[in-house]
Amino acid sequence: MGHLKYNPTLYPQHMRRHLILAALLLTTFTLQAQEKGSWRAASKPAKTITGDIGFANDKIIFNFFTFPLAQIRTLTPAEISAAFDADLTAGGTGNLFRVDIPAARHIVSKNSLCGSDDTQWVATFVLGKTLHMALFSGSNMPVLTPEAMTDAPNLCGTFLYTR
Repeated sequence: MGHLKYNPTLYPQHMRRHLILAALLLTTFTLQAQEKGSWRAASKPAKTITGDIGFANDKIIFNFFTFPLAQIRTLTPAEISAAFDADLTAGGTGNLFRVDIPAARHIVSKNSLCGSDDTQWVATFVLGKTLHMALFSGSNMPVLTPEAMTDAPNLCGTFLYTR
């Protein structure tokens, strides 16, 4: 039995569209692959505010509470450096996600994620078996530059996790 090869004459036009759509969806889901799975809280803020977390295709889980998650874009190395005080040459990847977590939702020990504000944004940076995460409030997309991060009133906190 030989290897099968793609032959466009064997697939009608609508089937080709479905194959292309499937390839695009697979590409979309692999963008956040570095975050996928379970992470153990490693820093004191992570242990006392978020607890252990997990990422799936379209949701984030904080200490067994599940919230919808939408990937907005990949972070640039400069944005990762500004948000997480990371070395630009260290490697790793990061993403910006949109969430809607009400301020009234207490995750661990009656602590909310962003005080009296709703959590609207999640920025991540994954390097090896370490996940850095920053949470932001406000409807405007966070600006991840050194200047903006120096006085970022919408930054709720930064957290560290390991696998």
